[in-house]
Amino acid sequence: MTTIKSSNTVWHHATVTRQRRADLNHHKSTLLWFTGLSGAGKSTLAHALEESLYQMGYHTFVLDGDNVRHGLCGDLGFSNTDRVENIRRVGETAKLFIEAGVIVLTAFISPFRVDRDKARKLVGNNDFIEIYCDCPLEVCEERDVKGLYNLARKGEIKEFTGISSPYEEPQNPELVIDTSNGNLEQCIKQILEFLIQRGIYERKSVA
Repeated sequence: MTTIKSSNTVWHHATVTRQRRADLNHHKSTLLWFTGLSGAGKSTLAHALEESLYQMGYHTFVLDGDNVRHGLCGDLGFSNTDRVENIRRVGETAKLFIEAGVIVLTAFISPFRVDRDKARKLVGNNDFIEIYCDCPLEVCEERDVKGLYNLARKGEIKEFTGISSPYEEPQNPELVIDTSNGNLEQCIKQILEFLIQRGIYERKSVA
């Protein structure tokens, strides 16, 4: 919980509520939290899923791990302390998007369970959908277009998740997606079906 440093701030309740935005958008807002090792396909899956939702006319936004470090979290490194703050900021930002009526997708390694749990508590359990991109380390290394794993194994990158820093797998994620087989379409279909079951949007009938 962030400590409010000023006692002179008061929460302002807007007349345009989250429910009114949901009625206008014809879908509920929620947070899809993609987690997994570097190279597990989090960003690829999140952006492809966003494209599918966009094509159906739904309001979406992706908070990508690399992108937020160019601005929102540009002052943070990759120490455990900075990783905690990185996820806290992302959680707070995602909460605002949820209130704005958006289906927000986040693609972050987010290696520590305690930090993912904090994000869940922040936005509310009903709005937090944890999606574990399950992919073996050896497959992630094979996909390593940035060469980060190689640098980490040489000791040139410190505290690299999966090599010199731990990744704590989710214990009870809402969804586990096997991203090792490369079937992106099947992965997207699995998530879309879950969102319908969750009541985020209704299945569109074919005319």
